[in-house]
Amino acid sequence: MSHETLTVTDNRTSKSYTLPIENGTVRAMDLRQIKTDEQDFGLMTYDPAFMNTASCRSSITYIDGERGILRYRGYPIEVLAEHCTFLEVAYLILFGELPTEHELNDWVDDITHHTMLHETTKKFMEGFRHNAHPMGMLVSTIAALSTIYPESREVEDPANRLIQIKRLIAKMPSIVSMAYRHVLGFPYVYPDNDLSYPENLMNMLWKMVEPKYVANPVIARALDILFILHADHEQNCSANTMRCVGSAHADPYLATAAAAAALAGPLHGGANEEVLNMLDEIGSKENVPAYIKRIKDGRGKLMGFGHRVYKNYDPRAKVIKWTAERVFEVTGRNAKLDIALELERIALEDEYFIKRKLYPNVDFYSGIIYQAMGFKPEMFTVLFAIPRAVGWLAQWQEMITDPEQKIARPRQMWVGNEPREFVAMEKRGPVRLAMR
Repeated sequence: MSHETLTVTDNRTSKSYTLPIENGTVRAMDLRQIKTDEQDFGLMTYDPAFMNTASCRSSITYIDGERGILRYRGYPIEVLAEHCTFLEVAYLILFGELPTEHELNDWVDDITHHTMLHETTKKFMEGFRHNAHPMGMLVSTIAALSTIYPESREVEDPANRLIQIKRLIAKMPSIVSMAYRHVLGFPYVYPDNDLSYPENLMNMLWKMVEPKYVANPVIARALDILFILHADHEQNCSANTMRCVGSAHADPYLATAAAAAALAGPLHGGANEEVLNMLDEIGSKENVPAYIKRIKDGRGKLMGFGHRVYKNYDPRAKVIKWTAERVFEVTGRNAKLDIALELERIALEDEYFIKRKLYPNVDFYSGIIYQAMGFKPEMFTVLFAIPRAVGWLAQWQEMITDPEQKIARPRQMWVGNEPREFVAMEKRGPVRLAMR
């Protein structure tokens, strides 16, 4: 008998079953053979929020939360952030290998020449209220691109998939910039093909009346690094949404809009805004010890610390902390950074937080950087979505080409009523709604 097996004894029937183990997993469908009789549906697993369920095989992003490791296609995130541009990393994530110089030049050229949006998109954007949330505008506009590119429905055509992938990566900064300027009441700025990916975003966001926008290289590089750090993060809520919607063979614009909608939730993409609120509440570096005591007394949460996956220092947080220092050399030092550094110092030395494995995560410093660049908190998640589109599209393509994948359709554990007799209207009692 192979050692890569699991033997299960069903105490209801005294029968034993041998299940193969592959890559540290047991297939849930193998449990279906465990029945009490022929009429029994078979055993299922119950796993709310997919805490311990692998829904796919993937070779894109590897995370070891216990050791604080994050790799794209085998490359450590720290190495990629130090040596690569975002579009270089995007190529790696999508195609599995770092590009040659010729491949990168062609890739950058393709992305650059797909940045323009159809003119009708401006009219669509103008339909939003002046105070509309940028994330709502982003989600809606991405979905609307599905109507502009109806051929995107041919998801099983590799060449067609590639052109839609290029379009989406190229147009994300253009949509984000239009949403940003719409709220401010400024005219939209067209892309500039002479600029790099982050520089072009800066141009479309911040160009005013100057004939040619000149991007600050430090800010441009900081954006590039932030985009690399945020490009993918394994099977998170939005990636799972992208795969789920994509499994129905919806086109990539609709699937990406759904993923962006998931990202909009405060438990997912909005965490860095909560960090800023916490730092505002603390007020000054001197108030940090008292705030720490409040947390330890159970009166509040330490935002930006801890992670569903990481039980060690988030490797992205180390890079982003270094990036924050470079940005503040240009923008001027933000008082929030001093509070954050003191908060981090005390928390990393306190046994209370060490025991609970509460280490800084990527959200702890990213919001501070974006605020220093002049963005309001409602823009943080929108900026997050620009690079994450690469990860979503890589996950989508991997799902589409995986022969084991089918339309997503989880099972449920029924806890409702057994069959009941119908009650006539005049015999029904008042309904007491359970409010939670």
